Amino acid sequence: MFIQTETTPNPATLKFLPGKIVMESGNADFRSADDAIVSPLATRLFAVPGVTGVMFGYDFVAVTKGDPEWQHLKPAILGAIMEHFMSGAPVMAGEAPQVEDDSGEEFFDAGDETIVATIKELLDTRVRPAVAQDGGDITFRGYREGTVFLNMRGACSGCPSSTATLKHGVQNLLHHFVPEVEHVEAV
Repeated sequence: MFIQTETTPNPATLKFLPGKIVMESGNADFRSADDAIVSPLATRLFAVPGVTGVMFGYDFVAVTKGDPEWQHLKPAILGAIMEHFMSGAPVMAGEAPQVEDDSGEEFFDAGDETIVATIKELLDTRVRPAVAQDGGDITFRGYREGTVFLNMRGACSGCPSSTATLKHGVQNLLHHFVPEVEHVEAV
């Protein structure tokens, strides 16, 4: 089994491509070993000292580290991913826990339903595929008085370039197609 690695804009996160489907649909984001109990693969990865976050996408595993250098962590992470896929164990043994940022309901005024539908479509068709290539995800949380509130997950969470991505990328794109959008904020 050959596992490719890719850097992400977040120096604390690497993207691992096992050459297999990791999640058939959606994604799963784990921020602690306690959250990872529903995933044999995430549990293996959190057993590697220094791993602080794991996110699964369609065909990738994004791993976030703490203090250790990648040169020390990468071999152990590659081994854990390879052992998992060679064992035939499922990636998920239960349902992924809701990330704290996702625990609340979406919020927006009833009169803004058309604007919100357009924002969600743009996020799903133009933004999310692009950030998934960098090992992350951005999801809609709410809209109020010209401001769109988004959840940053995976490599996007804590990324030094996430502010630039939001302000210069997502905000400009949304404002271009939805002039009512004036600001974009991470929650």
